[in-house]
Amino acid sequence: MGIKSATLPPMSEAPRPLIETRAAQMFPKLSQAEIDRLRRFGSEARYAKGDLIARAGEETRGLYVILKGEVRVAPHESHRNAETIVTHGPGSFMGELAHLSGRPALADAFAESDVEAILISPARLRDVMVAEAETGEKIMRALILRRVALLEQSVGGPVIVGDADNRDVLRLENFLNRNGHPHQRLDPDTDSCAKTLIERFHVALGELPIVLCTNGELLRNPSENQLARCIGMTHAIDGEKLYDVAIVGAGPAGLAAAVYATSEGLSVIVLDCRAFGGQAGASARIENYLGFPTGITGLALMARAYNQAQKFGAEMAIPEEAVSLSCGSAPYVFALRGGQRVRARGVVVATGAEYRRLDVENLAAYEGSHVHYWASALEARLCAGQEVALVGAGNSAGQAAVFLGSRVKKVWMIVRGKGLDATMSRYLCDRIAAQPNIEVLTQTEVSALAGENGALETVTWRHRLTGRQDCHAIRHLFLLIGAAPNTDWLAKSGIALDAKGFVLTDGAMMTNRRGVFAIGDVRAASVKRVAAAVGEGAQVVAAIHAYLAEEKEKETAHGG
Repeated sequence: MGIKSATLPPMSEAPRPLIETRAAQMFPKLSQAEIDRLRRFGSEARYAKGDLIARAGEETRGLYVILKGEVRVAPHESHRNAETIVTHGPGSFMGELAHLSGRPALADAFAESDVEAILISPARLRDVMVAEAETGEKIMRALILRRVALLEQSVGGPVIVGDADNRDVLRLENFLNRNGHPHQRLDPDTDSCAKTLIERFHVALGELPIVLCTNGELLRNPSENQLARCIGMTHAIDGEKLYDVAIVGAGPAGLAAAVYATSEGLSVIVLDCRAFGGQAGASARIENYLGFPTGITGLALMARAYNQAQKFGAEMAIPEEAVSLSCGSAPYVFALRGGQRVRARGVVVATGAEYRRLDVENLAAYEGSHVHYWASALEARLCAGQEVALVGAGNSAGQAAVFLGSRVKKVWMIVRGKGLDATMSRYLCDRIAAQPNIEVLTQTEVSALAGENGALETVTWRHRLTGRQDCHAIRHLFLLIGAAPNTDWLAKSGIALDAKGFVLTDGAMMTNRRGVFAIGDVRAASVKRVAAAVGEGAQVVAAIHAYLAEEKEKETAHGG
C-alpha cells in the first residue's frame, strides 16, 4: 500500500518550530523517584499566587522542580508580544541554560497559583549532572533545547534597533549569535516599536544602533564588552582565587581541555576575548568530523562543547581578554583588559589564530558591513540572491562557498594558486565542482574595491599570469585566506615563539616556561584541523596533571 499524499506536508510548508517537534524532550515530566533523588541537591521554595519567581535580566537562583502549583514563563514585559512561552506544573522543572551558570534569566516567571518547589542552585545543579547521570541527561537536554527554541523564535535577550546592513548592527548581532544569546532586531524605518524607542530615549539617527537590554538599560552603539556587561554575560572575577588551570582561548582546543580537566576534578577558568568556538565556530558546515556523517555547523558543535564544559563546572569568562602573562614562576597571573586579574597554577594557551586581511588599500572602509571573515546565516541573509566574491582555497573557504552557493545567485571563488586540490579536502572540491553557480578563478587575486559611503559596489580582480582585470558589480566579499597566530599578548612573557609567531613546545605540549602549555592552532607544528585541536585539548590534561603532581610534591618536601 502506498503512502497517502495527505500524510506529506506541502513542499512550501515552513519547518515546524522546535517547541512543537521536540516538546516531549524540551518539557519532560520527572517521575516521583527522580524528584525524591533530587531533593538532596536543593532546598524547599514556596511562592504565593502572583509572585514573581524570576525576572528577565536578573541573575537566576537556580533550577526549580515544581512540586505543587503552576509557574508561567513569558517574554519580558519590554518585548512586544507578552504571550506565554510555557506553563510548568507538578513534575516539571523551570529553567534553561542560564540556570546552569547563574547568569541572568531570559524570561519572566510568575506563580499562577500557590507554588511549592525544590530550588537547586547552579553549583548543585552541576552536581546533579554528575551524580544522577540519567536524570542529569534529561535535564541537560531540556535546558539546551529550550535555549535553541528561544534562539529560533528570537525570544528573550536584548533588542537591537538599527538597519540590517549597518556594520555595527552586524557586529552586535554576530557577537550575540556566536555566543548563543537570543536577541531581537527592529528596523527603525518600518517598525513602530523601534520608532517609539527612538522617540522615548531621544536618540539621534547618528547614534544608531541602540540596544535595549533586558534590565531596561539603553546603550548607544555599544562595544561588545559593554553589551556583554549589560546583559550579564560577564561577571566579576575573584582576583585572589587560585585556579588549577587557566585556559586562554575557547576554540575547540581550549574547550576540549576544559571538558577533560573539569571532568577530572581540576578547577578551571576559560577566557576568550570574543566568543566560544574560535574559527571552528564560524564554519558554515563541518562534514569530516568524526561521528557526524551528515555534517554539523561549527557553531552547533562548539556550543555542545561549551555547554559540556559548564556541565562539569568550568568557569567561563567570555568576553574577557588576557593582555599579559606574568614573567615569574607559578602561580601565574593574567592581567585582563579592564583591570581584573586571574591567578592559576598552570596555564594553557589556546588562543588560535587571527584572520588574515587582504592587502587592498581601502579594505577597512568596507569591513564589518560588506567584507566578511566568515559566512553565517546572518551574512547569507544580507546577500541572498546576489553575486558574491570569496577569496580562499582552504577547507574554511570551501565550506563557506558551498554554504553560500545554496543561498546566493553566484559565488566567484578567487584562488591565488593553480587549483584547490593541494589545499582543500577532496569532498569539498567535488562539491564545489558539482555546484553550477560556483565559478573558481585560479591564479587570480583581488586588486581593487570601490563604492561610496562605506557601501561596496564593485570588486576588481586580476589574473596573475596575463594581467587581465575584470570588474564586477558585487556588494559582499568574503575573505577566508588563513590566519596568523594570536600571540601578540605573550610578547613580554618570555615564552619562545618560532619565526612565524607560533608557540614552541616539547612533546608534552609544554612551552619553555614550566607549567605553561600551548595547544591547537597557536602551537607550532600543530595540524590545523578541528579534530586535531580537540585531541590536543584532551592530551594536554594528562601533562597538566603530571605537572601539578610534581609541584605538590615539591611543596610537600619544602614544607617538611
